[in-house]
Amino acid sequence: SPGVGRGRAGGEAARGRCAIIVGYIPRHVRPWATPEFPSMKVRDILALKGSALYTITPEDSLAHAAEVMAEKDIGSLVVISHGLVVGILTFREVIQAAVRNGGSFGTTSVYRAMNPGPLICTLETELDEVRRMMVGHHARYLPVIEKQVLQGVISFYDVAKTVVDRQDFENRMLKAYIKDWPQDEGQRTEPDPR
Repeated sequence: SPGVGRGRAGGEAARGRCAIIVGYIPRHVRPWATPEFPSMKVRDILALKGSALYTITPEDSLAHAAEVMAEKDIGSLVVISHGLVVGILTFREVIQAAVRNGGSFGTTSVYRAMNPGPLICTLETELDEVRRMMVGHHARYLPVIEKQVLQGVISFYDVAKTVVDRQDFENRMLKAYIKDWPQDEGQRTEPDPR
């Protein structure tokens, strides 16, 4: 899909800055995408992010939802009905509903404003796939659902922070390797002056 293409291109551009260096790094000091160091998954992001999760019901008022989002400083609420995820409400839907109502929430319910078909992911979805989904569908928030049970929400910020943290870790590994480069390797390539 077009979204997958854009996501892949962005990843290649980011990796291109250190492609020459990575080519000289032995496998045992490259902790990404190897059997020993598998790709990061959604469960890893949630473990770093924490367990805070905010939900609301379809019957709640949009005004109440906006108050909760402002009070908790969050950009989304997962809409739950009878224990199941039935939609998501983000600041995008809140603004659109307010505009349709002449700049106020009025008596609009969450049900009338929510997105009833959000993209979702599972605990096993890989980070790269989440990035492609978000970029390709302009989605800022993805509910994480495992066996019909809500596990959390992944935001675009969570993904971006994870990518930056991983790149920082890789950079530190590269610097540590270069700093500890075996001196005798270079000496073997020099001709014997005798």
